[in-house]
Amino acid sequence: MLESVQDYYGKVLQSSSDLKTSACCDVSSMPGWLKPLLAKIHPEVSAKYYGCGLVAPHLLSGCRILDLGSGSGRDCYVLAQLVGAEGQVTGVDMTTEQLAVANEHLAYHAEQFGFANVDFHHGYIEQLDALGLPDIHFDVIVSNCVINLSPDKDAVLREAYRLLKPGGELYFSDIYADRRLPDAVREDDVLYGECLGGALYWNDFENLARKHGFLDPRLVEDRPLEITDPALAAKLGSARFFSATYRLFKLPALEPACEDYGQAVIYQGSIPDAPHQLLLDKHHLIETGRIFPVCGNTWRMLKETRFAGHFEFFGNFERHYGIFPGCGGALPYDSASNTPDGNGACC
Repeated sequence: MLESVQDYYGKVLQSSSDLKTSACCDVSSMPGWLKPLLAKIHPEVSAKYYGCGLVAPHLLSGCRILDLGSGSGRDCYVLAQLVGAEGQVTGVDMTTEQLAVANEHLAYHAEQFGFANVDFHHGYIEQLDALGLPDIHFDVIVSNCVINLSPDKDAVLREAYRLLKPGGELYFSDIYADRRLPDAVREDDVLYGECLGGALYWNDFENLARKHGFLDPRLVEDRPLEITDPALAAKLGSARFFSATYRLFKLPALEPACEDYGQAVIYQGSIPDAPHQLLLDKHHLIETGRIFPVCGNTWRMLKETRFAGHFEFFGNFERHYGIFPGCGGALPYDSASNTPDGNGACC
């Protein structure tokens, strides 16, 4: 299957227009701050972009970032501008043709940015240990519609956890299914290349994340996928697919459930490009200056990470009040709307 994916992205696809579905294309609204960054990307790099979301969380200045499945380097070159001259962005990809495009334009982007802070490695995202990347080294790991293509997602999450610093996060977009897919779907070369055949059942993914130390996976945004190709739709049957962005924090003290300790935070509005509100995840749209009740896990995600200096924190872990209101275990994705409700529910 790895050979099939390499051939599909290295030889079959020449640009994003060659894709048969929208699964590997970003159709979410582009924030205004991203447009000038994309304007500095070389056209050939942008033309060979096959991502399914915007993997650019807040507060990246000075960070070390690893991009899993960096392809032609589009996201790496966007992130390079966000981390600045003091930061570093490392891309890993297995497709020789894609890496050639990324490396060809290193000098071009260094001239555009005024500094050089990007490097690329040829390798497999499930074999990061073979690349000699140091333990506990990266502040943020990103991936853009690539993990579903890996035949060993277990190894990908294990390696990501090893490479992250405490308080770091894996922030990535990918494709998920509402059920476990039959072998005929998972083994179809085109469906796999289109990011559908390798999609995990969402609950299997969340359990796998917890297994490797990401104890409270947080869904940031999602959208349903429409399969418009009749032949592919016929193969997929009744299965539904979603493009979703998750953030997984490396915080060993997180609990399996959202527990209520009577805690709250106030966002100070001090994060660039988020003066009025901060979207932590789909259920935490935190308005500036407003007391916002949170569970213990959310409190730690803000207090013990790079977000700490932008919040006031109230409470501790001395008294427990049970499960946080609003938590549950149903399908987390929306069929139509993905507007955050901002009501403080953790699930």
